[in-house]
Amino acid sequence: MNSFKFLMGFLGWLVVPLTLQAAGLNDISAVPHLDQKGREGYREFLLAPMHRAFAVAPGGAWSWKAEEASPDLAGEAALQGCAEHTEQECVLYAQDNQVVFESKTWPKLWGPYKTGAEAARAATGKHRGERFHDLAITSPAGKPLKLSDLHGKVVLLHFWGTWCSPCRQEMPELQKLSRELASSRDIQLVLLQMREDIDTARFWAENQHISLPLYDSGIKDAGSDSLPLANGKRIRDRELAMVFPTTYVLDKHGVVLFSHSGPVFGWNQYLPLLRDAAARSGK
Repeated sequence: MNSFKFLMGFLGWLVVPLTLQAAGLNDISAVPHLDQKGREGYREFLLAPMHRAFAVAPGGAWSWKAEEASPDLAGEAALQGCAEHTEQECVLYAQDNQVVFESKTWPKLWGPYKTGAEAARAATGKHRGERFHDLAITSPAGKPLKLSDLHGKVVLLHFWGTWCSPCRQEMPELQKLSRELASSRDIQLVLLQMREDIDTARFWAENQHISLPLYDSGIKDAGSDSLPLANGKRIRDRELAMVFPTTYVLDKHGVVLFSHSGPVFGWNQYLPLLRDAAARSGK
């Protein structure tokens, strides 16, 4: 009888960790930055045979592989598949039945950050590691600015329009993010209206009780599709944004850390990454 009790107790001890592990693995909402399609992909991963792995990157790129010869081979394949869809660094979230995600390193994935000298040598462009185009804009207070005047701050640069349904849907999420960043002096949201004048954009925002820093892109009407640059030239909006909305995060030297095409429903998930960039970039 005593032996039986001991055996049952021992088996019970084994069951508890396995149950806890499975609960963590099956918690789809815990996987960062996934959209609906990504969540569906993770559900498929959970049903896949061993050996398997699931990889993810800031911005929501993801990939999974299964039926590999070992967990390591599954992990390598998942990381490679993820990297084909993003300029961001991909990391493993799960292998076989174990969550291997390192939450402490996730906020640092926009790094390593360029020094001022490295940023000065970087090419001008819109891709990760390039210095973003120096747009000529106007502040919400009516002050003419160059985008480079904001060096020293991490800039979340957002291209949008009131005529754009996904842009409108995203505004409440951006407003939540703006409230979270209200006390952050070194992170700046810059929203630029596309293919309409700034008065139209501000009128819509006021009627929707949206309070966000609406900068003037310099576009005057619906027929305009180019933005003024600080050097007096202009750049077509489609060179910067193939779809609307499109968002870039720039470090304190104006170097692109991150870009995303389309709406993001969950901007507060980016707070740790933004704060890490604010603390460590610009050195």
